[in-house]
Amino acid sequence: PPEAGTLTVVATGYSLPGHTSTGMPVGWGVVAVDPSVIPLGTRMTIPGYGEGVAADVGSAVQGATIDLWFPTVGQAMAWGRRTLTVTLH
Repeated sequence: PPEAGTLTVVATGYSLPGHTSTGMPVGWGVVAVDPSVIPLGTRMTIPGYGEGVAADVGSAVQGATIDLWFPTVGQAMAWGRRTLTVTLH
């Protein structure tokens, strides 16, 4: 898995209350990942979203895909599905 550098991913959005799979409260910057591609705990810069941390997993998040947390379903839907290059750090 990449330790640093860039990775092109498909980025989608979600909005759910509660805590992530790692026990962290959900909030802006929480990113669901496939841990075999982006290890949990990895920090990243996401164009159009900002800084994020790989802190959640999801059954639909497989391969070079990330799912970004948004406060509302409307914001997640407005984000849509984007292919972009994230910077891992």
